[in-house]
Order: sequence, then structure tokens, then C-alpha cells
Amino acid sequence: MDNRLAVTLLSSIAQEARLDVFRLLVQAGRQGLAAGAIATKLGIPGSTLSFHLKALSHAGLLTARQESRFIYYAANYEAMNRLLAFLTENCCTGEQACRPDLDCYTKSEEG
Repeated sequence: MDNRLAVTLLSSIAQEARLDVFRLLVQAGRQGLAAGAIATKLGIPGSTLSFHLKALSHAGLLTARQESRFIYYAANYEAMNRLLAFLTENCCTGEQACRPDLDCYTKSEEG
């Protein structure tokens, strides 16, 4: 990952509502949530939520899939993990001991 991509990803979540949406979708797992469920859980009006979902999707932090007439959004864990790895790659002079377990999300879903 280069600095430009990292800045794009970080700037896409540098807004309170978008950060709330992303964190909710991280918690929801790979199945994600329908846009209406996100709006209800966070109390965000649909038109405003659309704007935020578009920003997160364009940055690459969300995936979307349509089922029937609903669109389900999910966190892109691979992009999130690459960003975390980029942010911590020189942590503690590169030793693994201080780096977060970047596979924690896939491990918790398997177990």
C-alpha cells in the first residue's frame, strides 16, 4: 500500500457518521447489513446514509451486493487489514510482537 491509498482510506472514515457505519459493518461480519438496517441502527436518514455509503464504497472499505430489492453492505476486511498492516509495518522496529493480529476477524468467524 502506498501513502496515497492510505490517505484515501483514512479520509473516507474521517467523519463521525462514516466511522460509525464502518464500525457497525465490521461488527456485522461478512454477511453485512441491508442499507435500511444500517439507517435504523444508527438513526441516519436514508439520503444521508447513501452519501456516506458511497464515500466508503468508492474508497474500497465496503462491498455491496444486491439481493432482491435490498442492497447489503459489508466491511472489506482485506482493505481494512492492509491499512492496519501499513500503519503498523514499522512498529517497534518491525518486530511482530507489537503488531495487531490482522487475522482476528477471519479467525473469529471460523471458530
